Amino acid sequence: MLALIAIANVSWYLWGHEGSVGMTPHVPARNGADQVVQVAMTIAVDHRAMPLFAVLFGYGMVQFYRSRLDRGMEPRIVRAMMRRRHWAMLLLGLLHAALLFYGDILGAYAVAGLLMVWIFFGRRTRTLVIWIGVLVALMLLFALFSILSAISLVFFAPPEVIGSMESGSFGMGLVRDYAYGQPYLVSILARLAIWTMGLLPGALLLTPVSILVGWVAARHRVLDEPRRHTRLLARVAVGGIAIGWLGGVPDALLIVGAIPLPEAVGWAFSGLNSLAGIACGIGYAAAFGLLAVRLEGRAPARTTSGPDLDPGSETSSGASSGAGSGSGSGNGPPDKAARRERRREAAAADAARAPALRAYGIPSSTQARDPGAASTGASAARTGGLVRALSAVGQRSLTFYLLQSLLLAPLMADWGLGLGVHLSTAGAVGIALLVGLLSLPLAAWMDSRSVRGPAEMLLRRLTYGRLDPQGPRQP
Repeated sequence: MLALIAIANVSWYLWGHEGSVGMTPHVPARNGADQVVQVAMTIAVDHRAMPLFAVLFGYGMVQFYRSRLDRGMEPRIVRAMMRRRHWAMLLLGLLHAALLFYGDILGAYAVAGLLMVWIFFGRRTRTLVIWIGVLVALMLLFALFSILSAISLVFFAPPEVIGSMESGSFGMGLVRDYAYGQPYLVSILARLAIWTMGLLPGALLLTPVSILVGWVAARHRVLDEPRRHTRLLARVAVGGIAIGWLGGVPDALLIVGAIPLPEAVGWAFSGLNSLAGIACGIGYAAAFGLLAVRLEGRAPARTTSGPDLDPGSETSSGASSGAGSGSGSGNGPPDKAARRERRREAAAADAARAPALRAYGIPSSTQARDPGAASTGASAARTGGLVRALSAVGQRSLTFYLLQSLLLAPLMADWGLGLGVHLSTAGAVGIALLVGLLSLPLAAWMDSRSVRGPAEMLLRRLTYGRLDPQGPRQP
């Protein structure tokens, strides 16, 4: 998954190019290969990697909170640890942006985490779902307004107005030149200024929906126990990716000139593409959940509820299990009335719980292994090396995210090897892929020697402090 981040970020390093391509991070294509890569990235990668990791970031918040409560810690102490963690991420993001990469996402995630945990973390699941709908509706209205505004300008604005907008536009090419075409000490100030300007928009506009979706999924253990939720994951993966890719098509057509809009209104489809990117990121997260089931070599299995946290937890757990249990004495799927009744019961049980238990989610389940899993064990064994390497990267994701910048920035910047001025999109993406693939053997080597990620160790140290002295020694 981190390879998606490297591919999405590499275009931001291409300084010294004349102009930019609309509101995308891409530089003007030099050949057909560049155009093909830019179209593919616009549809499948740009504005999609950040929502994917925002979903996982939100999911990880609930996991972090739940694991500490399971160890007997008080909810208020865990909330304090979460605040420390987000402040530490903000500091790491600031240093990352200043020293290496102005497109850092740690800062935006940290600010979003600080605000959203304070406002929403203990709220009812139904409240979270309502706010997801409200935010999506607002983003959809903005996307429609952007498209209509662009059309109005093209057809009704005088030509001199369009010309003045084009001459006064501040393109991405200048941003890249300030960040990577200057001496290193000067570029630090440029990167800090660019990062600071994008911090609040990234935190307040681009990440909240994905984080809320991650919370709802984590409360129902969708990725912790993916075999219980394969039908839901399949629907979300197919629907989210389809919406995401289709929503990127207008921007892709704009890039290749199939939609003849002036450069002054290159932002026409940016709102639509951002909203589609959120759907796609959620779809990618669901697809990786399905991939985990397949790589483990296990078919979907029925489960039984674990110990109750409170009187309402059993109802909530049953409601989250999805299809598979009957509404009456039979084993067929429940009808619509039964599903509505179960949702009402689950909502009532959730409302009756204390905020600390709402944030915790449903209890774990004892998972029954499917009898057919043994026949697929050989397949899982054959892919065991790759699975272990991917898992090792995931366990050290912060380290390898920062490592990407540590490798790409000196390769591309003028104060390093200066490749950014010479490379076009296709070549830069090739280098990004190599950097992403380099993470696999390095992570596998670290895992084989039980070496933890240095960035994760630092974040743990800053997170726990004296609140939980045993914390930094936990895996």
